[in-house]
Amino acid sequence: MKAVVMAGGDGSRLRPLTIGRPKPLVPIVNKSVMGHILDLLKSHQITEVVVTLRYMASAIQDYFDDGSSIGMKIHYAIEETPLGTAGSVRNAAQYLDETFIVISGDALTDFDLSNIIAMHQQRQAKATLTLKRVANPLEYGVVITDSEGWVTSFQEKPGWGELSSDTVNTGIYVLEPELLALIPPDTSYDFSLDLFPRLLADGTPMLGYVAEGYWCDVGNIEEYMRANSDMLHGRIRTAEPIGTNIGGNIYCGRDVEIAPGAQLFGPIYLGDEVKVKDGVRIYGPAVVRDYSIVDNHTLIERSIIWRNNYVGENCEIRGAIIGRRTSTKARVMIFEGVVIGDNCTLGENSIIHTNVKLWPDKEVEAGATVHDSIIWGSKGRRALFGRFGATGVVNVDLTPEFCAKLGAAVGATLPKGSYVAINRDAHRSSRMLKRALVSGLPGSGVNVWDTESVAIPVWRHFVRSQERSSAGIHVRLSPFDQRTVDIRIIDHNGLNLTTARERTIERNFFREDFRRAYLDEIGTIDYARQPITAYVSDFLKHVDVETIRNARFRMVVDYSFGLAAEVLSSIFNQLGVDVVPLNARVDESKLAILEEGFRANQQRMGKIVEALGANLGVQLDVGGEKIYLVDEKGRTLSDITTAAVVMELALLVNPGRMVMAPITAPNAFETITQWHESPLARTGTSVQGLSNLSNGDDPLLACDGTGNFIFPEFQPNVDGMFATAKLMEYLAKRQLTISEIVDYLPPIHMSGGIVNCPWETRGMIMRQLNEQHQEQQIDKLDGVKIHLGDNQWVHLSPHPDKPQFNIMAEASSISDAQQLVLSYIQKVEEWIQL
Repeated sequence: MKAVVMAGGDGSRLRPLTIGRPKPLVPIVNKSVMGHILDLLKSHQITEVVVTLRYMASAIQDYFDDGSSIGMKIHYAIEETPLGTAGSVRNAAQYLDETFIVISGDALTDFDLSNIIAMHQQRQAKATLTLKRVANPLEYGVVITDSEGWVTSFQEKPGWGELSSDTVNTGIYVLEPELLALIPPDTSYDFSLDLFPRLLADGTPMLGYVAEGYWCDVGNIEEYMRANSDMLHGRIRTAEPIGTNIGGNIYCGRDVEIAPGAQLFGPIYLGDEVKVKDGVRIYGPAVVRDYSIVDNHTLIERSIIWRNNYVGENCEIRGAIIGRRTSTKARVMIFEGVVIGDNCTLGENSIIHTNVKLWPDKEVEAGATVHDSIIWGSKGRRALFGRFGATGVVNVDLTPEFCAKLGAAVGATLPKGSYVAINRDAHRSSRMLKRALVSGLPGSGVNVWDTESVAIPVWRHFVRSQERSSAGIHVRLSPFDQRTVDIRIIDHNGLNLTTARERTIERNFFREDFRRAYLDEIGTIDYARQPITAYVSDFLKHVDVETIRNARFRMVVDYSFGLAAEVLSSIFNQLGVDVVPLNARVDESKLAILEEGFRANQQRMGKIVEALGANLGVQLDVGGEKIYLVDEKGRTLSDITTAAVVMELALLVNPGRMVMAPITAPNAFETITQWHESPLARTGTSVQGLSNLSNGDDPLLACDGTGNFIFPEFQPNVDGMFATAKLMEYLAKRQLTISEIVDYLPPIHMSGGIVNCPWETRGMIMRQLNEQHQEQQIDKLDGVKIHLGDNQWVHLSPHPDKPQFNIMAEASSISDAQQLVLSYIQKVEEWIQL
């Protein structure tokens, strides 16, 4: 007799286990579900099989080939479109010229197929349906038979009030070939919904055979776990032994290594060449499949670990499934119901909470705590905040659900009744996520001021100027990547949050420790009143309006499609500045622009400046925080040169005042401050460092050499619009052109580079730097700055968000600076290999 094995299902309820394989190839203990079915058929002398395929057909064909390796003859019938259960068998009609049995390739059973076939032949039925009595038949098709076993009616997934029997259809049928003529070709047609009701209506004899034995439809994760457990406990009779029993219900494949100090409590299956290291404890039912390694002192309990896995030291895995080729680093904790797809990496000390599912090819960072499934994103989080706030791919890492939760976490850190000003850029993604953030705040008893969509300096000014404000939240499309959104949170002074404040929010977020306000304490949501008007009014109080008006500046300004145009155009009118605006229309499709596009806009602005005879050109970033300059000759100034120009002009007007710059600023800054007998305070390389120090030390100016300028007299935050106005004021008082000032500034020869460095070696690199340069002058600020003499130095710092080191160097020429960077890249690479 021949058999038809139906193996076309996609197993959607078993995802992520079935992302890279069809459901029949999902393993149960020692082999695939379909492998167990083929063993069952062969044990009943059925060795010629037709396999019906649709989803990932080639995977099953490649796996079983023609069947000769397992002593069978296998044919394949592939559906181009879904044909249903009966339609798929009809598609294989060319191989079916005698009585045949149909069985599912993704259900596990040990029924006596010989008895079922014998009963079919003895009773001369046209179709025999194999039935099984189950405790809860509501999820199955119920089949009702008379006292002699003939089928009288069907009930498809009935309710309890409709239920007439507890015998359900197992999908195992013995059929006569003439029935195939009743199935329309190339049409979706089902056994239980179409063919069998037709046979019943026609009076064709159908037998219902109630089978004894084990049967499990491996349709979801819970049933999959149960099937593995049942096989390990011996509740299903397997045609072949699952492995060699070494005692204690522990079954092994070939060449298994178990350390003397390991403790194993069966039932357990260990596949071929599995290695169980010292101090490991495994509590069954548990499966560790072929070529996997379980390292020292790890605990595994009631879990299934597929082949080619590595489980690091001191891990705890309870009630979980881990797919193929996953690397679980040391001290990872995985809890009940977790399913890890293929090719994932779980970083050291990460925690995967209950019922989380990781789709294949995901990486969880070291130390991350994962509460939610990761389907499309690439990483779990160990921290919410990076350099640019909470950052992630929109609708992948940053979803509405994520943002509502973040809003609740922020609100829990603030006093009840306080206010948060929330702002966004013009992109639809920011609008969506902002509304989700707003929804999370009132529930914690915090009120919301919606500033709608204003330039970032305006929003910061509004937060700082409102007595009742406790914080601000801004949502923007990243200017570096149009797929990514940044969520920036600031304190009541308009400053970026300190690390301590960020960690408090992180704790609330990951622990879901949210404050829930009572009914009459729920916060309100209201619109902010005229934040732009208040900003402009305060702005004009801090610049010399008359001096700028009298200078009659003519400028070209590129707004980079951002929100600054709305604010700055009004200010320019009041300052009497003749402006040629570029890219002044807000365009959500251009809020993120590649470096090449940004520089191309600068070059175009330079040509316009030169052609119009303008005094200068200013390009703002999309948020209105940074500025980039073009001189009156149309030449683009480097960011460092721009900072030097602004510093020189500011100190000419205000000699003796302190200025601030990062540790990586050039020696020229020292020279400029010495010209004006002014102190230079060195800070960290982040804007956060500049902002916090400038707020407390009353400097004239803080700048970082990347386009950021802070004038604390107005507000202790980066503000490109105010920096533009102060630049005009200083130029008017100096009465020199930009190019004339650049010509007499000290020369600057700097270079930078990046070297990849694994997270775990960063501390070692820092130690090597300190040890090898202990005889030289070293500044330990945001890394290590090594003074090499002759005004040469190199600064190395670990990247805050990536496994990299940033390297900056200054020398007497550009080529020498570049060589310095290359030499330290080589040093770091050598140390990594140690």
